Amino acid sequence: MSAKTPKLKISGKDAQIFLQGQLSNDINKITDSTWQLNAYCQHQGRVIALIWIQKRGSDFYLDFAPDLQQVVHNRLKMFALNAKVVFSEIGNQSSLIDNAQVTFATSEKFIPQDLNLDINEVGVSFTKGCYPGQEVVARVHYLGKPKRRLYRFECDFAVSPLDELTLKDTTKVVGKVLNQVESQTFGVIKTAEKNQALFIKGRAVKLLGLVDFADC
Repeated sequence: MSAKTPKLKISGKDAQIFLQGQLSNDINKITDSTWQLNAYCQHQGRVIALIWIQKRGSDFYLDFAPDLQQVVHNRLKMFALNAKVVFSEIGNQSSLIDNAQVTFATSEKFIPQDLNLDINEVGVSFTKGCYPGQEVVARVHYLGKPKRRLYRFECDFAVSPLDELTLKDTTKVVGKVLNQVESQTFGVIKTAEKNQALFIKGRAVKLLGLVDFADC
Protein backbone atom coordinates (compact mmCIF):
# COMPACT_ATOMS: atom_id res chain seq x y z
CA MET A 1 0.00 0.00 0.00
CA SER A 2 1.25 3.48 -0.86
CA ALA A 3 2.19 5.83 1.96
CA LYS A 4 -0.64 7.85 3.47
CA THR A 5 -0.28 11.39 4.83
CA PRO A 6 -3.48 12.47 6.63
CA LYS A 7 -4.61 16.05 6.03
CA LEU A 8 -7.60 16.19 8.39
CA LYS A 9 -8.65 14.59 11.68
CA ILE A 10 -12.31 14.25 12.62
CA SER A 11 -13.15 13.45 16.20
CA GLY A 12 -16.04 13.77 18.62
CA LYS A 13 -19.05 11.77 19.74
CA ASP A 14 -20.74 11.83 16.32
CA ALA A 15 -17.63 11.45 14.12
CA GLN A 16 -18.40 7.93 12.90
CA ILE A 17 -22.10 8.43 12.17
CA PHE A 18 -21.35 11.77 10.51
CA LEU A 19 -18.79 10.26 8.13
CA GLN A 20 -21.08 7.30 7.46
CA GLY A 21 -23.64 9.74 6.04
CA GLN A 22 -21.12 11.68 3.93
CA LEU A 23 -18.87 9.13 2.23
CA SER A 24 -19.41 6.26 -0.19
CA ASN A 25 -17.95 3.31 1.72
CA ASP A 26 -19.13 1.65 4.94
CA ILE A 27 -17.34 3.56 7.68
CA ASN A 28 -18.74 1.15 10.28
CA LYS A 29 -16.54 -1.59 8.85
CA ILE A 30 -13.23 0.21 9.39
CA THR A 31 -10.99 -1.51 11.92
CA ASP A 32 -8.34 0.32 13.92
CA SER A 33 -5.19 1.33 12.02
CA THR A 34 -6.41 0.09 8.62
CA TRP A 35 -7.10 2.38 5.66
CA GLN A 36 -10.38 2.42 3.75
CA LEU A 37 -10.96 4.11 0.39
CA ASN A 38 -13.99 6.39 -0.07
CA ALA A 39 -15.40 8.77 -2.62
CA TYR A 40 -16.70 12.10 -1.39
CA CYS A 41 -19.43 12.92 -3.91
CA GLN A 42 -21.68 15.86 -4.67
CA HIS A 43 -25.41 15.40 -5.21
CA GLN A 44 -25.03 14.35 -8.86
CA GLY A 45 -22.70 11.52 -7.87
CA ARG A 46 -19.56 13.19 -9.16
CA VAL A 47 -16.43 12.65 -7.07
CA ILE A 48 -15.20 15.74 -5.25
CA ALA A 49 -12.29 13.85 -3.70
CA LEU A 50 -10.92 10.38 -3.18
CA ILE A 51 -10.43 10.00 0.56
CA TRP A 52 -8.51 7.31 2.40
CA ILE A 53 -9.67 7.01 6.02
CA GLN A 54 -7.96 5.45 9.02
CA LYS A 55 -9.58 4.94 12.40
CA ARG A 56 -7.51 5.37 15.55
CA GLY A 57 -9.66 4.77 18.59
CA SER A 58 -12.63 7.10 18.13
CA ASP A 59 -10.74 9.48 15.82
CA PHE A 60 -10.70 9.37 12.02
CA TYR A 61 -7.78 10.51 9.87
CA LEU A 62 -8.44 11.54 6.26
CA ASP A 63 -5.90 11.55 3.44
CA PHE A 64 -6.71 13.14 0.07
CA ALA A 65 -5.10 15.35 -2.55
CA PRO A 66 -3.40 18.31 -0.83
CA ASP A 67 -4.88 20.88 -3.21
CA LEU A 68 -8.36 19.83 -2.04
CA GLN A 69 -7.68 20.61 1.62
CA GLN A 70 -10.00 23.59 1.88
CA VAL A 71 -12.63 22.15 -0.46
CA VAL A 72 -12.99 18.97 1.62
CA HIS A 73 -12.71 20.67 5.01
CA ASN A 74 -15.20 23.42 4.22
CA ARG A 75 -17.76 21.09 2.66
CA LEU A 76 -17.65 18.61 5.53
CA LYS A 77 -18.06 21.47 8.03
CA MET A 78 -21.03 22.80 6.06
CA PHE A 79 -22.85 19.49 6.44
CA ALA A 80 -21.87 18.90 10.06
CA LEU A 81 -24.72 21.15 11.26
CA ASN A 82 -25.45 20.13 14.87
CA ALA A 83 -23.32 16.99 14.83
CA LYS A 84 -20.86 16.75 17.70
CA VAL A 85 -17.69 16.60 15.65
CA VAL A 86 -14.37 18.43 15.77
CA PHE A 87 -12.27 19.12 12.66
CA SER A 88 -8.49 19.46 13.03
CA GLU A 89 -6.25 20.20 10.08
CA ILE A 90 -2.96 18.35 10.14
CA GLY A 91 -0.10 20.57 9.01
CA ASN A 92 3.45 19.94 7.85
CA GLN A 93 2.44 16.96 5.76
CA SER A 94 4.00 15.82 2.50
CA SER A 95 2.19 17.01 -0.62
CA LEU A 96 3.45 14.02 -2.60
CA ILE A 97 0.88 12.09 -4.63
CA ASP A 98 2.16 8.64 -5.55
CA ASN A 99 -0.84 7.00 -7.20
CA ALA A 100 -4.06 7.62 -9.09
CA GLN A 101 -5.82 10.52 -7.39
CA VAL A 102 -8.53 13.13 -7.89
CA THR A 103 -7.05 16.61 -7.59
CA PHE A 104 -8.54 20.10 -7.75
CA ALA A 105 -8.36 20.02 -11.56
CA THR A 106 -10.38 16.79 -11.82
CA SER A 107 -12.73 17.31 -8.87
CA GLU A 108 -16.38 16.72 -9.86
CA LYS A 109 -15.40 15.39 -13.30
CA PHE A 110 -15.94 11.65 -12.74
CA ILE A 111 -18.38 9.30 -11.03
CA PRO A 112 -17.12 6.46 -8.77
CA GLN A 113 -17.59 3.84 -11.50
CA ASP A 114 -15.30 5.82 -13.82
CA LEU A 115 -12.60 5.40 -11.17
CA ASN A 116 -13.19 1.66 -10.60
CA LEU A 117 -14.43 2.23 -7.04
CA ASP A 118 -17.34 -0.13 -7.56
CA ILE A 119 -15.15 -3.11 -8.51
CA ASN A 120 -15.39 -5.51 -5.57
CA GLU A 121 -16.83 -2.49 -3.71
CA VAL A 122 -13.28 -1.30 -2.97
CA GLY A 123 -14.47 2.28 -2.54
CA VAL A 124 -18.27 2.11 -2.65
CA SER A 125 -20.71 0.13 -0.52
CA PHE A 126 -24.04 -0.61 -2.18
CA THR A 127 -25.63 -1.75 1.08
CA LYS A 128 -24.65 0.97 3.59
CA GLY A 129 -27.46 3.45 2.94
CA CYS A 130 -27.57 7.11 2.01
CA TYR A 131 -24.79 9.60 1.30
CA PRO A 132 -24.61 12.53 -1.15
CA GLY A 133 -24.94 11.25 -4.71
CA GLN A 134 -25.87 7.72 -3.60
CA GLU A 135 -28.98 7.47 -5.79
CA VAL A 136 -27.04 8.28 -8.97
CA VAL A 137 -24.18 5.91 -8.12
CA ALA A 138 -26.61 3.10 -7.27
CA ARG A 139 -28.64 3.66 -10.46
CA VAL A 140 -25.55 3.17 -12.63
CA HIS A 141 -24.68 0.03 -10.66
CA TYR A 142 -28.06 -1.64 -10.81
CA LEU A 143 -29.51 -0.41 -14.11
CA GLY A 144 -26.51 0.10 -16.34
CA LYS A 145 -23.00 -1.03 -17.12
CA PRO A 146 -20.07 1.35 -16.62
CA LYS A 147 -18.96 2.71 -19.97
CA ARG A 148 -15.71 4.21 -18.71
CA ARG A 149 -12.93 2.84 -16.51
CA LEU A 150 -9.67 4.07 -15.01
CA TYR A 151 -6.53 2.66 -16.62
CA ARG A 152 -2.80 2.94 -16.11
CA PHE A 153 -0.73 4.04 -19.10
CA GLU A 154 2.90 4.06 -20.07
CA CYS A 155 3.70 7.59 -21.14
CA ASP A 156 7.22 9.04 -21.49
CA PHE A 157 6.21 12.70 -21.75
CA ALA A 158 4.52 15.19 -19.45
CA VAL A 159 0.74 15.46 -19.49
CA SER A 160 -1.78 17.39 -17.45
CA PRO A 161 -5.07 16.47 -15.77
CA LEU A 162 -7.95 16.48 -18.26
CA ASP A 163 -5.69 16.25 -21.30
CA GLU A 164 -7.62 14.31 -23.92
CA LEU A 165 -6.99 10.67 -24.78
CA THR A 166 -7.81 10.18 -28.44
CA LEU A 167 -7.64 7.67 -31.25
CA LYS A 168 -5.14 8.29 -34.05
CA ASP A 169 -7.71 10.69 -35.44
CA THR A 170 -7.28 13.31 -32.72
CA THR A 171 -10.85 14.54 -33.20
CA LYS A 172 -12.10 11.24 -31.72
CA VAL A 173 -11.81 11.81 -27.97
CA VAL A 174 -12.20 8.63 -25.89
CA GLY A 175 -11.12 9.77 -22.45
CA LYS A 176 -9.34 12.17 -20.13
CA VAL A 177 -6.16 12.10 -18.06
CA LEU A 178 -6.77 11.86 -14.32
CA ASN A 179 -3.22 12.54 -13.16
CA GLN A 180 0.41 11.68 -13.77
CA VAL A 181 2.98 10.53 -11.21
CA GLU A 182 6.51 10.43 -12.59
CA SER A 183 6.38 7.78 -15.34
CA GLN A 184 2.88 6.59 -14.41
CA THR A 185 -0.11 8.14 -16.13
CA PHE A 186 -3.71 7.46 -15.14
CA GLY A 187 -6.67 8.12 -17.37
CA VAL A 188 -10.37 7.37 -17.72
CA ILE A 189 -11.37 6.03 -21.13
CA LYS A 190 -14.36 4.42 -22.81
CA THR A 191 -14.03 0.68 -22.29
CA ALA A 192 -15.15 0.06 -25.87
CA GLU A 193 -11.93 1.73 -27.08
CA LYS A 194 -9.44 0.07 -24.73
CA ASN A 195 -7.95 -2.13 -27.47
CA GLN A 196 -7.43 0.73 -29.89
CA ALA A 197 -4.19 2.63 -30.41
CA LEU A 198 -4.39 5.59 -28.03
CA PHE A 199 -2.79 9.01 -28.09
CA ILE A 200 -2.34 12.10 -25.93
CA LYS A 201 -1.42 15.32 -27.71
CA GLY A 202 -0.94 13.26 -30.86
CA ARG A 203 1.71 11.07 -29.22
CA ALA A 204 1.20 7.36 -28.64
CA VAL A 205 0.69 5.96 -25.14
CA LYS A 206 0.49 2.32 -24.07
CA LEU A 207 -2.41 1.02 -22.00
CA LEU A 208 -1.08 -1.19 -19.20
CA GLY A 209 -4.27 -2.27 -17.44
CA LEU A 210 -7.04 -1.37 -15.05
CA VAL A 211 -6.16 0.54 -11.89
CA ASP A 212 -6.86 -1.70 -8.90
CA PHE A 213 -7.19 0.36 -5.73
CA ALA A 214 -7.09 -2.81 -3.65
CA ASP A 215 -3.34 -2.80 -4.33
CA CYS A 216 -2.86 0.91 -3.56
